[in-house]
Amino acid sequence: MYERGLQALQRRDFAASAAALRTVIERYPDERELLERARLYLKVCERELEPKEPTPKTANEWVYAATVAQNSGDEPTALRHLQRALTEDPRHDHAHYLMAVAMAQRGDPGTALDHLRRAVALNPENRSRARQDADLDIVREDPGFKAALDAPPAESVAPKAVASDAGALRTRKPRR
Repeated sequence: MYERGLQALQRRDFAASAAALRTVIERYPDERELLERARLYLKVCERELEPKEPTPKTANEWVYAATVAQNSGDEPTALRHLQRALTEDPRHDHAHYLMAVAMAQRGDPGTALDHLRRAVALNPENRSRARQDADLDIVREDPGFKAALDAPPAESVAPKAVASDAGALRTRKPRR
């Protein structure tokens, strides 16, 4: 039974392996070494069988995932998620804004200001947010910062969901 559990584990059939290992644990409670190994492998199976976080599907979900990653200090993952959000929706103002913050923190002021300019053009509310955001202090003295805040609004687009400061999503209609 133990061997069947290990063979199933090697095939990555974690459910079958876990069942076989549980049987070993029940049938041989006095076999200390066997029990320890069976419990160890059972933990591996249980960890692999745990439900995984769902993969984001929309630009808003990618932005949310990027925010979570950035807040937990995982900058590379946050950048990948933001790039995916912008691929999904190149006009997602909050994704551009967060990319501006990430690029500023990374020490890439040119790219940061490009994204900030785009975020402001897509949503003029990002002007006031940028003026108060300490995460943009790194680029605040750059002449391009003022130019980015003075960028003209983009053409109106259909309503879309955007992330608010708190990370919750809300729907906003374009201004006319």
